[in-house]
Amino acid sequence: MGKIYTAMGLMSGTSLDGVDVSIIQSDGNREFSSILDRYFEYDKELIHKILNIREKITNIESLNKYLNEIIDLERNITLFHVKAVKETLDMSKSSVDLIGFHGQTIFHDPEKKTTKQLGDGKLLSQLTKKKVIYNFRQNDLENGGQGAPLTPIFHNVLANKINEKFDLGFPLNILNIGGISNITSTIDWKNLDSKTNYINAYDIGPGNCLIDEWIRKNSKKKHDTDGLLARSGTTDKLVLNQALENFTENSKYKKSLDVKDFDIFFAKGLSLENGAATITDFTASLISNGMRYAHGIEQPIIYKWLVCGGGRKNKYLIESIKNNFENISIELIDQYEIDGDYVESQAFAYLAIRSLLKLPISFPTTTGCKEPASGGILTKNF
Repeated sequence: MGKIYTAMGLMSGTSLDGVDVSIIQSDGNREFSSILDRYFEYDKELIHKILNIREKITNIESLNKYLNEIIDLERNITLFHVKAVKETLDMSKSSVDLIGFHGQTIFHDPEKKTTKQLGDGKLLSQLTKKKVIYNFRQNDLENGGQGAPLTPIFHNVLANKINEKFDLGFPLNILNIGGISNITSTIDWKNLDSKTNYINAYDIGPGNCLIDEWIRKNSKKKHDTDGLLARSGTTDKLVLNQALENFTENSKYKKSLDVKDFDIFFAKGLSLENGAATITDFTASLISNGMRYAHGIEQPIIYKWLVCGGGRKNKYLIESIKNNFENISIELIDQYEIDGDYVESQAFAYLAIRSLLKLPISFPTTTGCKEPASGGILTKNF
């Protein structure tokens, strides 16, 4: 066992709801324990500004076109993170060695090797007086990877920790439903071999992004709590089947996905409830297809899936996924003493430690990079 570091992870996902903050202790390898998790909700004005700039940024050229607006928003987002960091440190009294700062994604184009997460690592370091690691994705892009997903190495830590305590066995698969959905096929540490036998991971489709967008644009709500709106509606099977037939974006699961890879246009004209039901079933179908691809699931073989991320709270979505299989075990990761809300923020604390130690955070079987690669930029601006 190596030196144990205390790290903070900051995660603001594509759902745009706010910032998750986690403090963990880890050696950057197999040792891990959670210290504290907190959530800080974005105010309406900040959400509006992020949505506005995200819709404007459609290509690399628009990053330059709206540069001044981006710089101003990046400062506001960074200051929001600073406040979250300071409040969490005051509460925890922990001596944090470093901070993993993901930032707010507004553009991601692996083919152009360009990704933009709003967040000024140098300013965060200056105002918090902490070492900060940021820009986690760029090095993977430079090494031929997709820049995502980056959390699988941490998912594997959680799977092994859970298995040690609850003896679930392997294969044990983790489904993360954030704005985008991704899966990790984890592996027992005893069988881990970086050359021949390693974790596999893929972005598989939308998570909350389409459902949230539909709800935001057709009501005063931010999301479909528990999937109640979808449950009260009726899926338009004709619209759903046509949408699934037209969707070919990720049939080979070789590219990372962005919210801009999907749209809700196919549900135009449907009522709020029927649109929610149809879009949720569309999302569930794509997630289910990705799950089948990951392990070539052939019924009635049972594979165990643990679900984390905000989408796990949408009961209608989870039921819809289950309905696509005859025999499958899908459980919330929370049933095994892991808070499913904070897996991503804990992951970026863990990745920060690995980055500090120059250990790989992405792999050919997770992001498609040419060889295992570390990532992130370290700054100490105080």
